[in-house]
Amino acid sequence: MAEVLLFHHAQGLTSGVRAFANDLRATGHIVHTPDLFDGRTFQSIDEGLAYIGKIGFDDMRERGVRVADVLAPELVYAGFSFGVLPAQKLAQTRPGARGALLFYSCLPISGEWSFGSWPDGVAVQIHGMDNDPIFVGEGDIDAAREIVEKVEDAELFLYPGDQHYFADSSLPSYDADATVLLTSRVLEFLDRV
Repeated sequence: MAEVLLFHHAQGLTSGVRAFANDLRATGHIVHTPDLFDGRTFQSIDEGLAYIGKIGFDDMRERGVRVADVLAPELVYAGFSFGVLPAQKLAQTRPGARGALLFYSCLPISGEWSFGSWPDGVAVQIHGMDNDPIFVGEGDIDAAREIVEKVEDAELFLYPGDQHYFADSSLPSYDADATVLLTSRVLEFLDRV
């Protein structure tokens, strides 16, 4: 059994994110789903990003990082898109991390936007669609490939399609077949870390 800290995407803590967390809980894992937007959800990614922009991306990321302060350090950090910001920072900088699950987004481990090198012994899975205009078009896939190249226990899974939030069952971008495969890979990961 793993304990997971799962951060939502820019549209908020939707019923689809909650459903994904419940699927993990149903197999015996403990999953924390903090609401970084205080109950707000948004109809589009752009609306959610505008809200994050008003608060500040750094402030929002740090709001997520502070959530971990009250939890044990032996966590798997997971994030959907925007949620990758606090998840990846915690996985790379908080001692005791067991793993990271990065959905639809990934930050480089070298260069200006990096949190530093990837820590030894922290496994990572990265999931995205092979024609997602954000994951592929904005370069996250390059950061993911860098991690897979440099980190001993790192996997990148690409799914056919062009949707960004494909594992959120409450949104039109949902892809049931891809989500079934993603979930099975995540559960295998959680069982071994």
